[in-house]
Amino acid sequence: MAKKAAKNLVIVESPAKAKTIGKYLGPDYEVMASMGHLRDLPKSKIGIDFENDFKPDYRAIRGKEDIIKSLKKAADKADMVYLATDPDREGEAISWHLKYLLDLDDAKTRRVTFNEITKKVVQESIAAPRRIDQDLVDAQQARRVLDRIVGYRLSPLLWKKIRRGLSAGRVQSVAMRLVAQREKEIETFVPQEYWTLDALLHKQGDKALFKAHYYGKNGKKYEPASQAETQAICEDVMSRTFSVKSVKRADKKRSPSPPFTTSTLQQEASRKLNMTPRRTMAIAQQLYEGVELSGEGAVGLITYMRTDSLRISHEAQVAARALIDSRYGAAYRPNAFRQYKAKAGAQDAHEAIRPSNVSLTPEQVKGDLSGEQYRLYKLIWSRFLASQMSNAVYDSVTAELQAGDHSFRASASSLKFAGYAAVYEESRDEEKEEKEPALPPLEEGETVQLQKMEPLQHFTQPPAHFTDASLIRALEENGIGRPSTYAPTVSTILDREYVVKEGKYLRMTPLGSVVNDLMCQRFPKIVDVKFTANMEKELDEVESGDKNWKELLREFYGDFEENLSQVEKDMEGVYLKVPDEVSEEKCDVCGRNMVVKSGRFGRFLACPGYPECTFTKPLVVQMPGRCPKCGGRLMKRTGVSQKSGKQYTYYCCDRSTAADESQRCDFRTWDVPTKDDCPLCGWTMFKKSGKGFNRPFCINPDCPNFLPEDKRGYRKKTEDGGEAAGAKAAAKGTKKTTKKVTKAAPKGAQKSPKVTAKKGEEKE
Repeated sequence: MAKKAAKNLVIVESPAKAKTIGKYLGPDYEVMASMGHLRDLPKSKIGIDFENDFKPDYRAIRGKEDIIKSLKKAADKADMVYLATDPDREGEAISWHLKYLLDLDDAKTRRVTFNEITKKVVQESIAAPRRIDQDLVDAQQARRVLDRIVGYRLSPLLWKKIRRGLSAGRVQSVAMRLVAQREKEIETFVPQEYWTLDALLHKQGDKALFKAHYYGKNGKKYEPASQAETQAICEDVMSRTFSVKSVKRADKKRSPSPPFTTSTLQQEASRKLNMTPRRTMAIAQQLYEGVELSGEGAVGLITYMRTDSLRISHEAQVAARALIDSRYGAAYRPNAFRQYKAKAGAQDAHEAIRPSNVSLTPEQVKGDLSGEQYRLYKLIWSRFLASQMSNAVYDSVTAELQAGDHSFRASASSLKFAGYAAVYEESRDEEKEEKEPALPPLEEGETVQLQKMEPLQHFTQPPAHFTDASLIRALEENGIGRPSTYAPTVSTILDREYVVKEGKYLRMTPLGSVVNDLMCQRFPKIVDVKFTANMEKELDEVESGDKNWKELLREFYGDFEENLSQVEKDMEGVYLKVPDEVSEEKCDVCGRNMVVKSGRFGRFLACPGYPECTFTKPLVVQMPGRCPKCGGRLMKRTGVSQKSGKQYTYYCCDRSTAADESQRCDFRTWDVPTKDDCPLCGWTMFKKSGKGFNRPFCINPDCPNFLPEDKRGYRKKTEDGGEAAGAKAAAKGTKKTTKKVTKAAPKGAQKSPKVTAKKGEEKE
């Protein structure tokens, strides 16, 4: 017997979402997937009719004919068609294109959106459909046409004047300019000297030392600027008696961070999980669309992940408070609901990113998720729950000490009540703060003994290079792009090799510098941060119905076309050369400094003497931290297995290739160096290689924090591709060698131990 046709057709974008939604709607609904876009501007040409008021030449995407045919067949049989693509501008435009391709009548077409894919929300949304919002569609059309004009008119100019295969973009070019500006700030930064002065003190009869920082003289704050000034203060206070002038104790409260937006999720996933923005959004999409859970089938675990809103539904807040009560106790729940205000200019179209069902804890679903899905879900779940919890309370003590006319201050804080910190604490891009040790019980008027003075010279530091996280934050703060564009923008400038990653930091390449200079000199309006931010506001005005999208295009195109024509005229016969990026690596054959080149497999080092000298080798990248053997720089290198021919990554000291054999250092490891130092011994800490977050560990065997190699989470491999552990190695007759590290090096220089790294490989 033939299956009865469903009365209603629901069209979503992906099979995963179709499977999840189909489970909630029953036999009267057939749910099908469009597999993303089905109609777009052609790839082979600009696809915009400028003579006909910017009319887009939309065409069915090649290769999607069978999908369009099957959707149209199902739509013709259905009584009602629900277009349920993503709840943003792009999703609205996809629904609009579907309506055209499937030739749907207004009478049988409905638009529905799901902020979260749960049974309750899906059924409520289907029961309350709406028409396609043409203002949303027009805002997306305006963005698409603007980006097409800039990309398809500027990219050919870059091909002719610099190199084939390059591209320019309305948002990517501004992002690249931000990176270039930061690099210029770093290059032109002039360090300023300053000094700090600490007194190491102890109570009478107590040998435990505590530290007090120099505050100033005669009650006024003062910072010594030179060694002479610092020395004069030291000499003066050495003959003085230190007394406790005042002791203040107070409870300091710290509030939780708000739940995630797209931008903050990408930033925190980069910092905590080492995920790229693109990967973060791909995993978040999986969690939103639905994951197969044991006994429940496909379940959407989080709300929609492209949002700039901090709004949380009342139902979600109530559920969070109930979970806090049952899991942590009433003290961890604030008296009133926590509300967070979004930044000015936020669209606020959806809720913040949160778990669809907060009672579904990460531990409960861990067995059904991949490692990346689990870590990202745990991050989202923890951040949301913490955002609804009580403040953390710290017991803060500040003591002011007097030595003649000079004032010193000592402070310490300890956690008194964890509050939200029992669940989650936000990471920072900046260097970690040093925690002050606890103070002894001090009383006003008592005298303390001076052990010694510690004058320290410092120099101001330049701003840090951008990371994925800090660049996304800069884009958001400057109003560049919107939640859906952050990840593609960062990925594009990396894919084009305008910017490269060294460790976690982004650095301009010579190619990127040449392209950026051309854009800044010839198209200053396109790369102007304020202009681009204002364009985003105008797109928002189109979305709200306050501006016509064709009017926006007309205003932009006139000046742009005039500027482009003038540039093409001025640059007739001008060609820009991209200088070679010279490295410190010497050619093994002729001794020249090698240069960085790009090939089909990425960047590599080549001898500049080509064609006379054809020597090449893998690119070396400097890593954070210091060599634990000699204190030198740590480098990332690649090698090729003699047995399998596969490439592998390892880390070694930059002195491993020193011309003078007596100066060479043989430190080598498969673990990844980090910027963190061990708080106990001062050695650079390392972490297991691989995707996702891996906790740093100390490799100093004399340190209480030392983590033995067999507990670092994976088995090593030999250079020939075999496992260098256990029975497998024994069966092959492979001799297992282990890393031997002797006495700990002092903090700072890290001069030390003899380290013999075992020969092996571990792919990243």
